[in-house]
Amino acid sequence: MPKYILIIDDSKTVRNLVAFIMKKDGFRVISAEDGLDGLEKLYSTEQIDLIICDVNMPRMDGFTFIKNVREQEIYRDLPIIVLSTEGQEKDIQTGMNLGANLYMVKPASPEKLLRNTKMLLGS
Repeated sequence: MPKYILIIDDSKTVRNLVAFIMKKDGFRVISAEDGLDGLEKLYSTEQIDLIICDVNMPRMDGFTFIKNVREQEIYRDLPIIVLSTEGQEKDIQTGMNLGANLYMVKPASPEKLLRNTKMLLGS
């Protein structure tokens, strides 16, 4: 059964690129343009297996999104990868402390993104 990945990024280019990488490897993809849109998609989709999320976005940033997701019992173990241009140690620590499983700095290699996705999904 295919795994579903929710990609949240305010850049359409990044969303399309990550979606292309994931789809090519057999994943199903749902995209959202910011944290608020991401929450709406998460709540309205039956199956999300992993989230790839940016940090800097309008309406709701990635850190607020992760905090919201982790506060809900049903999503406590849902793997989250932060994919952001914010690569400072304080940003990485914030993301990890809020509950991200992995923090990757853009531009991340497609191979590394796929490898980490599969590792978090246990496949």
